[in-house]
Amino acid sequence: MIRRKTARNASTASAAIEREGRPPVEAIRTAAFRQFAERGYPVVTVRDIMKACGLTQGALYNHFRSKDELLHDIIASTQAELERVCRQAVAEAGEDPQAKLAAFVRAYVVRHCRLRVEALVANRELGWLDPSRVADIRRSRRAIRDVLVGILAQGVERGVFAPPKVDGREDLKAVAMALLDQCTHVSMWYGPGGRLAEEQMAALYAEMALRSVGAKRPAA
Repeated sequence: MIRRKTARNASTASAAIEREGRPPVEAIRTAAFRQFAERGYPVVTVRDIMKACGLTQGALYNHFRSKDELLHDIIASTQAELERVCRQAVAEAGEDPQAKLAAFVRAYVVRHCRLRVEALVANRELGWLDPSRVADIRRSRRAIRDVLVGILAQGVERGVFAPPKVDGREDLKAVAMALLDQCTHVSMWYGPGGRLAEEQMAALYAEMALRSVGAKRPAA
């Protein structure tokens, strides 16, 4: 009875994937994110992932050689897209450092509100990857941090930012990391249906970021 029920469920899921026209690799990635988020990478098996998306184990090995490679793929892909989104938002914001900072934070926060499961897995499960697989992910994270540091440096140089100092000195990298930590952790508690929608939450965080760095707004 159990085996027949499992087979029917798998068949139904496969049929749903076909009706939706969803590529198997995307179904695998979605199922992996959910399984890793709910149960943690160490206890989730390849069989669990394939059962969740209604595909056979062979389908996974057509795209990924191992569970480790799958984890790396889903974290690296979501990280690369985050970097792309942040860079695009800054590029479209013009030359004003205040506009750039607000655009960066809005893009970052919207993505972390919208893709909470992906953010959870990327930040919690990264340590299970071997160092060689982690390298490109850390490179992307440093690149995002450096974009933010560049915005802060430009704002200080132009006299529109006055970030906090320690012993009379600025540490823009530390300020950038504090802002990123704040923005990243919105994914830990934000949920749809609350008082603030994603865009409103992003606007709130952008305003907090501007105030944190002592943004000097033009007179109204």
